[in-house]
Amino acid sequence: MARNVDELMRTRATLLVRLKDWQDQASWQQFFDTYWKLIYRYARKSELTDQEAQDVVQETMFAVAKHMPTFTYDPAKGSFKGWLLQMARWRVIDQLRKRQPLNVKHRPPTDSGGSTGTDTIDSIADPAGLSLDRYWEAEWQATMAEAALNNVKRRIDPEKYQLFDCYVNKGLAAEVVAATFGVSVNQVYQAKHRITKMLEAEITRLEKHPI
Repeated sequence: MARNVDELMRTRATLLVRLKDWQDQASWQQFFDTYWKLIYRYARKSELTDQEAQDVVQETMFAVAKHMPTFTYDPAKGSFKGWLLQMARWRVIDQLRKRQPLNVKHRPPTDSGGSTGTDTIDSIADPAGLSLDRYWEAEWQATMAEAALNNVKRRIDPEKYQLFDCYVNKGLAAEVVAATFGVSVNQVYQAKHRITKMLEAEITRLEKHPI
């Protein structure tokens, strides 16, 4: 088990380095699979259409790729989470700005102090846009939890995960899970305890080393 954990940590720690090689399709696929939903949901929360949000995902990934040859991950200079948020935010603003000519042309009079076509852009561009920042934080935590689960599942016996999944995720009684898989109730409890601890440790590690 210790060997498997060490190998996984080395793999994750070197992913940014390998992403600098545009030909490393496996690394790019892993990166895309981990983060695309986070970026897409943030874009949709920013009131973009489905197509616009998809464009934000693609353009953000392209921007990340373009920065990879010179990018050095240094937590002391700022979190990867914050850097990726800024990359996504700029692409959202780009999409909103593409609408501006249409918005300006059909914008109603604002003498009464009503909102203008730039309100949405201003709210996205403003670093103090706390609502979207909180949304990004919540989605980031969900992304980390999903990534941690995928990583842990690769390191454990599939049957042990089934015990955990049925008992914790599906909410079946421990006795029912034990009878279904022909194991003792104590084994079900052990699987829950062990995998829960692994997930907590993996989430903590991902928060420090997201790539």
